[in-house]
Amino acid sequence: MNDLNARRPLKIRDVKIVNRFASFLSSKNITPNQISVLSVAFAALAAFSFLMYAREQHWWLLILAGLSIQCRLLCNLFDGMVAVEGGKSTKSGEMFNDIPDRVADPLILVTAGYAIHVVGYGGELGWCAGLLAVMTAYIRSLNASIGTPVDFKGPMAKQHRMAVMTFACVFASGEIIFWKTDYTLLIALILICLGCVITCIRRTISAYRFLEA
Repeated sequence: MNDLNARRPLKIRDVKIVNRFASFLSSKNITPNQISVLSVAFAALAAFSFLMYAREQHWWLLILAGLSIQCRLLCNLFDGMVAVEGGKSTKSGEMFNDIPDRVADPLILVTAGYAIHVVGYGGELGWCAGLLAVMTAYIRSLNASIGTPVDFKGPMAKQHRMAVMTFACVFASGEIIFWKTDYTLLIALILICLGCVITCIRRTISAYRFLEA
């Protein structure tokens, strides 16, 4: 991750405590690539939580899934900060920055679909969300490879998808306690699918206009 223009714009990088923790990580024998791989482990923990919830329907499994999703995002934040601000960027950094995300997104979204009990098509919806999430990233990478500016616009970029899923986990845990339903997860995945379609269209149109200008 050597090109600052190719970084996702995040205001949280300016928070002092975040910078201090990034500096702490940079001072240790920890590489950005290791942090990137750790993000997949947290995504796998979220996936495991969703699959266990599909069997047991314990509300705390949804909380665990939400916490794991946020830990995944923190890894995504700190791998870049350790690489750039910490001066530990490597030639293979772009691979480790991108490939783990393409694994983590489907892990979370697909298994969230299987966790839905209120309808019979939750699994299919999860697969749809996972594929569309990968598609948004593919269009971004494709556009950058053909010379257009790196485009992180939403409405359902990675941080937006994971924010929706985190809130869904929190609200669904309350829903399962009081009503024994999980409509929140269903609504969240529908919003992610629709938002990803819009995101793909917006990024494609932006690239087209740039190339044809």
